[in-house]
Amino acid sequence: MTALQLCKGTLALILAFGSISCGFGFVIVFGDSGFFSVCDYGAVGDGVTDDTGAFLEAWQATCSTQFENPTMIIPDNYTFLVHQLTFSGPCNAKKITFLVLGNINAPTSPRAWTDLDPSSWMTFHGIDQLRVSGFGTIDGQGSKWWNQSCRYHPHLEGCTSLAPTAMKFLSCSASSLNNIKLVNSPQTHVLIRGCRFFDIGNLLIEAPGTSPNTDGIHIQSSQHVSIANAVIGTGDDCISIGDYTSNIYVSSVTCGPGHGVSIGSLGRRGNFVQVENIHVSNVQFKHTTNGARIKTWQVGKGYVRRITFEHLKFDSVKNPIIIDQNYCSIRGACKEMPTGVHISNVAYVGLSGTSSTDVAINLNCSRSVACTRIVLESIELMSANMDRQVTSSCLNAHGNAIGVVRPDPCLQS
Repeated sequence: MTALQLCKGTLALILAFGSISCGFGFVIVFGDSGFFSVCDYGAVGDGVTDDTGAFLEAWQATCSTQFENPTMIIPDNYTFLVHQLTFSGPCNAKKITFLVLGNINAPTSPRAWTDLDPSSWMTFHGIDQLRVSGFGTIDGQGSKWWNQSCRYHPHLEGCTSLAPTAMKFLSCSASSLNNIKLVNSPQTHVLIRGCRFFDIGNLLIEAPGTSPNTDGIHIQSSQHVSIANAVIGTGDDCISIGDYTSNIYVSSVTCGPGHGVSIGSLGRRGNFVQVENIHVSNVQFKHTTNGARIKTWQVGKGYVRRITFEHLKFDSVKNPIIIDQNYCSIRGACKEMPTGVHISNVAYVGLSGTSSTDVAINLNCSRSVACTRIVLESIELMSANMDRQVTSSCLNAHGNAIGVVRPDPCLQS
């Protein structure tokens, strides 16, 4: 019996998606019932055969069906190799579930992206009320991309500065991503851009701490996005929040290794920045480069305002609290400018733990556009080295400190 015959066997759908798998012997075409398995469109699932075409055909059937709530199924117990994919809307179906129970692998070689957009692997575009869920694994197989990264190999002929994002969600609304494991993306693991009302929950994201630019989740030009109950360890920001974002809620996240939770970098091209109403709570940072970070370029304009970091725990973090309004690709190499992004109404409440460097609070604000209305409340940070004491460093940072045990706050009134 061939792998194709195995994959095209019986699918058992248990209530609430308890278990779905490929069986043996005969085919049930779920398209007649609102369920569309990639196996029924020719997917083999042996981890070697290219199943890209089967995924696209299954998507077309799911998207165009007259059923209001169809489900596209990636069955368990199989590994599906797929090349670059774009799942496009709008769809006839009102609500689509993309159910990942098996494993989805990217090609191992960057050559598979020849003449294609190198920034994308799987993209969901223009689809509203999409639910991506399941208990499968999405593996970006990024090691060969990392080995030719210009960031770590700048003198390598043909090095690459742009690599695929594992999953992109573009121009969407009322959608969600839940219960998925993402590993080893060539670059960012999940990108949310141009979306409204997007929920992310119960994710496990893993990549080596040495992997370049492998952000866990990046949010850009989106509003009303929530992230909850995630464990993220990568070579870059666990969560990064870009420009034109508002009403972003992050809670119950474990971060590490990585670069922390970052707002920015913002204003690199001199644009007018608009970021507001960001709430980050109940995050544990374990051996990360940064904790709660805001970073902007001097050439930028606009604002970052109404930001709250609360109930954060730090375990040997290099920069637990950091604002860098003078961010530069090469530290200290950017000329001082009369412009800047105004950072205001930022509250740090209930933060504790250890810093692996002496400066636990570093507020490096612009002399031209100072940080204002900064609040430090109920903070106790100690050195991860019992023989040392932590300090604060403030430049042009104005605000109030309440109940800060250590280090001594340095805000200007």
